[in-house]
Amino acid sequence: MAKTKSLADLFVNLLKDMYYAEKQIVKTLPKLAKHADSAELRKAFEHHLKETEGQVQRLEQVFALCDLKPVGKTCPAIKGILEEGDEDIKEAGDPDVLDAGMIADAQAVEHYEIARYGTMIAWAEQLGMKEAVPLLQQTLDQEYNADQTLTKIAESSLNRQAAA
Repeated sequence: MAKTKSLADLFVNLLKDMYYAEKQIVKTLPKLAKHADSAELRKAFEHHLKETEGQVQRLEQVFALCDLKPVGKTCPAIKGILEEGDEDIKEAGDPDVLDAGMIADAQAVEHYEIARYGTMIAWAEQLGMKEAVPLLQQTLDQEYNADQTLTKIAESSLNRQAAA
């Protein structure tokens, strides 16, 4: 394994990390949608699945801009968050509690992605990768919107239902 010696190396490492993460999220979102009791939450997961598929494609475009083949690198952080979500699904004994828990777990994923894409944008700007910045920014905007949608769903009804 090559040593990380530059900001460009860090960028590529994070690109591979996020490619792995997004591919895992594409596999996970249909499961979340299937388990959602709330129709609104199910639709939010289904909508974000379509967005995430586009995010994978944009990452592939960034790989191409770097003259690299798209390849993921196992991301222990996203792996852990998704495993925790699987546990929560198995342990939930009430549909409303399950929905509230899935929102919390999905927001943990969104917050991780927001942090990582923000970093990638800053690094791409520093590295003069002008074509990569709008691709990454579009994804970051979608992640913020997904997080806000989940908050709205939780605060409008699901958290109250889970507390009852």
